[in-house]
Amino acid sequence: RTYIGSMPGRIVQALKQAGSMNPVFMLDEADKLAAGVQGDPAAALLEVLDPAQNHSFRDHYLDVELDLSEVLFIATANVAESIPGPLLDRMEVIRFDGYTTDEKVAIARDYLWPRQRERNGLREDEVQVADDVLALVVSDYTREAGVRQLERELGTVLRKTATRIASASVTAPVIVTAETVREALGRQKFFQEAAERTAVPGVATGLAVTGTGGDVLFVEATAMKGAAGLLLTGQLGDVMKESARIALSYVRGHAESLGIPDEHAFDDREFHVHVPAGAIPKDGPSAGVTMTTALASLLTGRPVKHTVGMTGEVTLQGRVLPIGGVKQKVLGAHAAGLTDVIIPERNRADLDDVPEAVLTDLRVHPVLTVAEVLELALEPAGVTATETARV
Repeated sequence: RTYIGSMPGRIVQALKQAGSMNPVFMLDEADKLAAGVQGDPAAALLEVLDPAQNHSFRDHYLDVELDLSEVLFIATANVAESIPGPLLDRMEVIRFDGYTTDEKVAIARDYLWPRQRERNGLREDEVQVADDVLALVVSDYTREAGVRQLERELGTVLRKTATRIASASVTAPVIVTAETVREALGRQKFFQEAAERTAVPGVATGLAVTGTGGDVLFVEATAMKGAAGLLLTGQLGDVMKESARIALSYVRGHAESLGIPDEHAFDDREFHVHVPAGAIPKDGPSAGVTMTTALASLLTGRPVKHTVGMTGEVTLQGRVLPIGGVKQKVLGAHAAGLTDVIIPERNRADLDDVPEAVLTDLRVHPVLTVAEVLELALEPAGVTATETARV
């Protein structure tokens, strides 16, 4: 108050701008809050968002109590884990999951394509696109929960189409085909590679949740002569490292029941478990069944079926415990072209949140034990993954 040009705080200014004591406040990107030289915004929001305290909010400029209890605060965030715990505890969390491929195609057809067409100076009768071409852009050029990158890619296609029309190299109307997309956007950026990756024993397909929604995660295992031990790579967190150790202990303890032919399979051998995309940090217990399956596949010589993705925490007794993010993981498996998904039995109720259209394309197998996982995931003895794919 003592400085020239000083003003009330941002909340009081917003109340003045709204002209009401019960407006809606949008706090965008709440997970990006960072403390600076002027203090920690997250600490200031503790009082603002707490219904038990915000009826007497005190602005430093006015120095009088303000009643904020009628204000509706809506905060948005991409990653809830980076929001301070006490602040998150004062909010009701509503989670919005990523779109399915069909939903993205519908959004692109009805909203994104017309908007980008108008912005790039084209009329509706000058350029046309079919749904299968939009689906090609979604699957081969984007990997996201939303549609922001999809709109950018469609804008690129339309700009190059407008250039060709303006230079008279083509005549309107132009029908955008797969060849047009490849020419405009270049080579394919994302691949559905589960079949190729799991063609050899020791590789399993897991499911993970990232900042862009659900995705597949490959776990590779191999063994070599040397001092007995376990080597872990792929920038894994502590919990994920423990999952790998539990997986190896379970496989060693149940070697006979798993049908591992060599009784000396663990003698003087070092096991190496790697999770590719080594530049990306990974953590959490839900890769336990994937690591166990990869090691069992390696030691039995039975490849993992290329259509199967799995998630779940594993215990030394071989039980499969529930995990989080089931909806996002199932959506990620569907987008990756998998047809079978293995989840813990206690996560069965989470399937109610998955769109019906996705569940009709997938076979979801709730399991209680690792033995059930291996029976579903591994090829029969003597059958290779390439033979199964050919059949």
